Amino acid sequence: MTIRGKFEPLSAAQRAALAAVSGIGYTDAGSFSHDADATVFSFRCQVPAEPDDDDGIAELKAEELLAAHGIPVRQVLKVAVTDMRDIKIKRKKR
Repeated sequence: MTIRGKFEPLSAAQRAALAAVSGIGYTDAGSFSHDADATVFSFRCQVPAEPDDDDGIAELKAEELLAAHGIPVRQVLKVAVTDMRDIKIKRKKR
């Protein structure tokens, strides 16, 4: 999951909390990448999927992970879901 959006103005403590969870990988807890002023962000996370889950349920789970960080979000601009269950890896024949 990738969520892109805008932050509310952040305090010094919130900026420190953001720095602690910044990174570029997809993790279970989620990680942020952001601009130098911490005004816009990308939040990446992995959410476990049950067999019957659809994109909407995955989005809700990701938004819960985002909210759990306690960093105020002004606006979510885009949410992207990649269902890894549908990806097929082609192996080279030897």
